[in-house]
Amino acid sequence: MKKLILALTISAFAALGTACASSGGTTDASSATAAIAAAKSALKKASGNSWRDTGKIIKKAEKLAAEGKTEQAIKLAQKAQKQAELAIKQAEEQKNAGPRF
Repeated sequence: MKKLILALTISAFAALGTACASSGGTTDASSATAAIAAAKSALKKASGNSWRDTGKIIKKAEKLAAEGKTEQAIKLAQKAQKQAELAIKQAEEQKNAGPRF
């Protein structure tokens, strides 16, 4: 599972890096879209185990991207992606937790 999380993280950052590199290092709508897509993908993988506000953060990032505030949208999307990845890790670590009667 740790290898899966690492692979997801690396691929998501690679996609984001590709989007930023293609725009000459500036943030544009495609960079924000890529960051939001990566966050949504991570949230989907964390389904059932996601943290409370992750979906709300993604929605706010989408709103900011629509308003042209791409840098803020990317930062929020990255935050949401990180939360989703941490939720996956938390679920894996705690899958056997609980009382042992």
